[in-house]
Amino acid sequence: MKARLFLTAAIMAVPANAAVTPLTVDFDPVTVSVGGTAYGALFSPDLPSAKAIPNAADQRWATGAADLSLKISRDYDSGLSLSLKSSFEVLRDRLSYDNYGGALVQKVYGVAQTGLGSFEAGMTDGAVYALSITGPVVDDVTSIENPNATFFINPATGRSFDELFNFSSAVESSLNYAKLSYYTPRILGIELGVSYTPAENREVIPFLNNGPHAENRQKSIWEFAASYSETFDALSLGFYGGAAFAHGDGKLAGDASLTDWSVGSEADYQINDDWKWAIGGGYRHANTFAFDIYDARTTGGTESAHLSSTLTYGNWSFGGEYGRGTADGGAAGPVIGLKGYQLQLGYSFDTNWQVTTGWQALIYDRNTGAFYDGSRRIEMSAAYVHLKFKVGP
Repeated sequence: MKARLFLTAAIMAVPANAAVTPLTVDFDPVTVSVGGTAYGALFSPDLPSAKAIPNAADQRWATGAADLSLKISRDYDSGLSLSLKSSFEVLRDRLSYDNYGGALVQKVYGVAQTGLGSFEAGMTDGAVYALSITGPVVDDVTSIENPNATFFINPATGRSFDELFNFSSAVESSLNYAKLSYYTPRILGIELGVSYTPAENREVIPFLNNGPHAENRQKSIWEFAASYSETFDALSLGFYGGAAFAHGDGKLAGDASLTDWSVGSEADYQINDDWKWAIGGGYRHANTFAFDIYDARTTGGTESAHLSSTLTYGNWSFGGEYGRGTADGGAAGPVIGLKGYQLQLGYSFDTNWQVTTGWQALIYDRNTGAFYDGSRRIEMSAAYVHLKFKVGP
């Protein structure tokens, strides 16, 4: 009942004929474009009581965030295109974090697009994450795979429960650290990518500093990726694979240099003019604990797998997701398991507005220690409605 009420309220809040394009101003020969994304969710969480915890953090019923994107570009008659792209998270709460820890500055990087491929320099994603495929979803913000909006607070910490460990089935160890990247043109359906991240530096310019002086920090992160994409009549196929390697600096006993790899695929079938079916998934394995780049270990490791499918009819889309992961602390820590399920129904009013209602369940377990309720296994679920407004690509 709550989910239906939330959905009705969200639909009533959507203005009719609200299609909006990015704000673009032409300062010949430079073009400036401004866009962004804003989203919010109402939800009803269900998880074990925290009455035994003094000053336990209360569960919330709403979450949201907004980011602003800016692009400055110039095109040349020779075919060369230069641009400076940036993204800033201007609004968030404890349950809506981006992939980069909720920092204000998400990305700032330059791009040179040529006939020989594209070159990037600055704070942006690495080559593997940029080319990754982890399966189709109805709503990327509320997907259980690398979500930007979550629905459960850990009463013991007051922060999102998935900070412990979440599904992240594509290599993203280099996060938005300053890096250099190159991507080939897509030839015969194949595109290659490589990136180099000198250090864990978020100062926009690569080589500017060596990042924080922390134990077992990773330096000289190299990433290599390849993707294939092709369409055969009504069927479209996509595959990718990639890996990241680094040098561990300041290692202690049991620490290691980074090894992180992932693969994925997706198939889309256009049944007719109205119906489309898609299925896919991804898998990742790293020698870090819970994919923490500062915690690469000689024993143990972490894996994440995601499988999903969507069925689309016109502006409507229905999807299901399944995830499974394990964070193995090896000789120095616990083994944490995670399973997740999700069903979503979405409707796109136009290119800007999308509303999604859904239900998800997460199950955590561990072989040692206990969760906040004193158990080694904890189950949680939530029904929700999510409204997203996006301007730009």
